[in-house]
Amino acid sequence: MKFNEVFKDLFTVEKDYYLAHCISSDAKMGAGIAVKFRENFSLDNLQVKAQHTPLKVGSCEQVDRVLNLITKKVYWGKPTYKTFKMAIVDMKRVAVENEIKKIAMPQIGAGLDRLSWVENSKIIKEVFADTDIEILVCKFK
Repeated sequence: MKFNEVFKDLFTVEKDYYLAHCISSDAKMGAGIAVKFRENFSLDNLQVKAQHTPLKVGSCEQVDRVLNLITKKVYWGKPTYKTFKMAIVDMKRVAVENEIKKIAMPQIGAGLDRLSWVENSKIIKEVFADTDIEILVCKFK
């Protein structure tokens, strides 16, 4: 695994990167960077799916180039390190199964979700350690 943190706009990474972010099982995506994901990618089908059957907390739902990590039940709730890790493990499964080699993300789980980026980055590195997948973390300038 290659892990790198850079100051860069996540939405300007090359098109061979898949983009990851955290959402709730109701897929509201009404605050934080999730709003930009909704504006930049067609995630309407995921939102419709979540209206009928909530997405599974601790899972990863791929929509085109977006890896949606379901880390909490409702948009106003907060994830735990357990649900965060479960979603990261499932993201790894999705990446391996679909031969995804490059994933870009913000400092996931550390913004509005208030988890520690130090802890979250340790989890990501631990889970992806035995892969050849590149993880690019784009920090805001």
